[in-house]
Amino acid sequence: MKSNGAVGLNSGAKEFATTQWSVVLSCADRTEDKARAALAQLCRTYWRPIFTFVCRQGFSVADAQDLTQDFFIMVLEGHLLQVADPSRGRFRSLLLKALQHFLIDANKKGNAWKRGGETNLISWDDWMAEAPSQLSVPLRILDTWPAERLYDLRWAATVVEKALRRLAEECESRGRRRVFDKVSGYLTAERNDISYDELSVSLGVPVPMVRRLMRQLRLRYRALLRDEIAQTVSASSEIDDEIRYLCAVLSAAGG
Repeated sequence: MKSNGAVGLNSGAKEFATTQWSVVLSCADRTEDKARAALAQLCRTYWRPIFTFVCRQGFSVADAQDLTQDFFIMVLEGHLLQVADPSRGRFRSLLLKALQHFLIDANKKGNAWKRGGETNLISWDDWMAEAPSQLSVPLRILDTWPAERLYDLRWAATVVEKALRRLAEECESRGRRRVFDKVSGYLTAERNDISYDELSVSLGVPVPMVRRLMRQLRLRYRALLRDEIAQTVSASSEIDDEIRYLCAVLSAAGG
C-alpha cells in the first residue's frame, strides 16, 4: 500500500487474453497436450454447474460424478467442439445444450455408459478441494428450481467466486490480504448496509480511509467480474446483459 493509504490495485493488473471460446477452439484443434490443458480449464470452471444439473435430473451423487467426468471426456473425444461457433452466443448455453443431449444419450444407454471412462482427468476430491464453493443453496431452491435455473445459479456463483479469488490474490501480493478478508463480504452490498465505523475499528484505520479502500476494491472487483464474464460471451455487447442476469439469479437465490 502507498503511504497515503491507496491500495493501487488498478495498476499492473494481469489481463487474460484467453477466453472460454478460445479454449473451446483449442480443444477442437485436437493437439493432444493443448486440448487436455484446455479441457482441464473447462472442468475447473464448469464442473459445479454441470454436476448440479445432472443431480437435478434424478441421478445419484455417485452417478452424477461419473456422468460429469464422462461429459468432459465426451467433449474432448467427440466432435462437438470441432463445430462450435463463437457467433452462436454464450458459452454456458452451448455447454448446457450439449449436456442435455449427452444425458438423453446416457439414459438411452442405461448402465452401458462408462463409469468414469478410461481417461483420468482429475480426481473428484481434487476438484472439490481446489476451489470450495461459498454458495449454500437453500433446500427450497434445490427442490423447486428447474435444473436449467440451478445450472445458471452455480455458473453465476462460480464466476463471482473466481473474480473474488483473483482480487484476493492481488491483495495478498500487495500485503493487503487482511484488508480483503475484512471487507470482501461488503463488496456487493449496498452502501447503507456497510458499517464503516465497525470496519474502521476492525482495521485500525480512520473511516475516510475505509471508504477509500472500499471504493477501490469495489471498482477492481467489478473490473474482474467483467473480465470473467467477457470470457463467456461471443461479443462485448453482451457483457452488461450477462452481468445483470448473473446478479438477478444470485439475488433470487438469496431472497
